[in-house]
Amino acid sequence: MDNHLRGMELSEKEGALGRPRIATIRKEINRTEELEEAGYRSLAWALLRALQQINSATRIEGGAATSVLPFFQSAGRGDLLFCGEKEGPTVVIWESLSKQEKESWLEKARTMHGWVVWCNSKKGVEEIRSFELSEKEIFFNYDETKSKEEKNKKNRSKKKAHRGQGVRYRSWWKQGNIKMAVSEDQASCWVHKDLSVTTKQMIQALLTAARASGGKDKCQVRLTGIERKYWMGTEIGRLGGYSFPGTVTAGDRSNKKEEKMGAGYINLRKKRKRQQRKVGREVEGSSSNRPELAAFVMALHGTPVRKPMLYLCDNQTLLKAVKKWVGEGGKATLVGAPDADILLEAIEKL
Repeated sequence: MDNHLRGMELSEKEGALGRPRIATIRKEINRTEELEEAGYRSLAWALLRALQQINSATRIEGGAATSVLPFFQSAGRGDLLFCGEKEGPTVVIWESLSKQEKESWLEKARTMHGWVVWCNSKKGVEEIRSFELSEKEIFFNYDETKSKEEKNKKNRSKKKAHRGQGVRYRSWWKQGNIKMAVSEDQASCWVHKDLSVTTKQMIQALLTAARASGGKDKCQVRLTGIERKYWMGTEIGRLGGYSFPGTVTAGDRSNKKEEKMGAGYINLRKKRKRQQRKVGREVEGSSSNRPELAAFVMALHGTPVRKPMLYLCDNQTLLKAVKKWVGEGGKATLVGAPDADILLEAIEKL
């Protein structure tokens, strides 16, 4: 994240993350943790991209400096500017703003037309927000959900109606977790009354994104345009993965139901080229390094011998086991080595 912000040429004079970068990020971390403790969850990228398409937004109002999005040229919250400029068509994440920040934005919105507000649907006798009086609502899912639940209850169906909106899990920005959950809060989308939203495709894309739940968020690697700096600032980017001249693969293990372990790898250049396999025995538990080795071996088998290969993993034990057999050094032996059979297969391929 920090490398991404550096690449966006932040202004030390006006940008919040100029010279006092560390102090500002600490404040943002504390604020984000307080919001999440109160129940707020960050919107999924798929939903934010759909909102961006409505008004071709270049700026996002809301969120935090700890999770600046790569597909907006400008980001900030109230008087706090994360990057870019304060002007331009804007997507407003209402629930992420403080009371003061909401009032500040409403004052600015009086002279703006190119904005989209995503907010929780108002419940009962809650105070009416000023944009609800004169602007137009293009999306809401409260009535739809309620009617479906009543219909299912009447038909004695156990099927649950869609609820809430697609969001990330709590603390996703700390863990790099891109799995999606469903917020229980019903959502609404408001635009300026003069903003023309005519294409059914836009509304359908918004509806699809809002209904998305489970699985992983759509974080497609895009190495062109404004998103390039973000991806080049990630771990893979800084390791040279996106500019590597050969094959780039990544492997990992998985813990399946009933302690059954699996392994898999993917070719990052040919995303359809992937392989998965059950590995190990249930009695070994879920801490065995065997699946990690298996993923590595599958990647070796799937890559031509004469082609350079960069393998990405998160297991130090695997790296240590293989390192003994690479280059010159003391005489290595497989005697007593854990998972010697599968390690031998890897060594033969190397």
